[in-house]
Amino acid sequence: MIITKVPLRISFFGGGTDYEPFFREHGGSVLSTSIDKYVYTSVRKCPPYFDYHTQVKYAKTESVRKTEELEHPLVRNCMLYTGAHNLNIIYDADLPARSGLGSSSAFAVGILQAIYSMQGKYVGKEQLAKDSIYVERTLCNESGGWQDQIAVSYGGLNRIDFHGNGFNVQPVIIPDNRKLDLQNHLLMFFTGIARDSHQIAVTQTNAIKSRTSELLEIKKLVNEAENILTSDADIAEFGRLLDFSWKIKRKITNDISSTHVDKIYDRAISAGALGGKLLGAGGGGFMLIFARPDSHNKIIETLSDLVNVPVVFDDDGAKVIYYVPESDV
Repeated sequence: MIITKVPLRISFFGGGTDYEPFFREHGGSVLSTSIDKYVYTSVRKCPPYFDYHTQVKYAKTESVRKTEELEHPLVRNCMLYTGAHNLNIIYDADLPARSGLGSSSAFAVGILQAIYSMQGKYVGKEQLAKDSIYVERTLCNESGGWQDQIAVSYGGLNRIDFHGNGFNVQPVIIPDNRKLDLQNHLLMFFTGIARDSHQIAVTQTNAIKSRTSELLEIKKLVNEAENILTSDADIAEFGRLLDFSWKIKRKITNDISSTHVDKIYDRAISAGALGGKLLGAGGGGFMLIFARPDSHNKIIETLSDLVNVPVVFDDDGAKVIYYVPESDV
């Protein structure tokens, strides 16, 4: 049996510029970090005593005789891509799926890392990211960007640049007290809305040509945000930049925000927040709020109808936490 632990992620700046139709022409950049909330995936050989050969447990349970019969496209394509068969796969996560934290990509990375380990192969973070991008974007034919797969594979606070030939990951090197200061300015709330990120991503992909100027502006903000973190600038400027970026991002499509989401954001600003954004493709899920620590209690009280999830950074990325090798995978 193999158990993998893959972090979820929060994206600060640059979301949308990691879509392939955009970055192949204009380049793209994202500033993001992984957090201490995880997707756990256990993979083991399916015992030969049942009338099924593969079983997958997530929101539902599937028991099939052939891999091709699996309804879950991600699991099916990960198994077909790696040539794995006769597996028992269990998904578990600290936070809800479809909430803007990259849980689907974390599941893809976790499955692939577990299968490769069972096959006796060591696959580094770069290859895990590339393989999960290929499975999700090509084999599953799902629209979206590349940042999630990379962020959850590598872990840590990173700047990710996208270009015609792929991507580069550059850790943002700042003192521990600066990183802690950033972390201590963050709040995260669940809006209560689970959304279909694939459909929102389709809409955003279709809007790229008509919203190129907005995406280019969003890309520029990555440099500004990184400069704030790596200098002695007031960390509050990071929050104000988030606010500016969110206002630009909302213009790309009507699906990114909603009246309900806007009201949540406005309540947070009225309570002292300096900025924030919806995480992921938009539409719902988790909202990230940036505020000085002395404003946190008032904001939490103001948004008491929402679930507040503490934000703590992760530095490890995807890893195997339990390993007992099995053959014939």
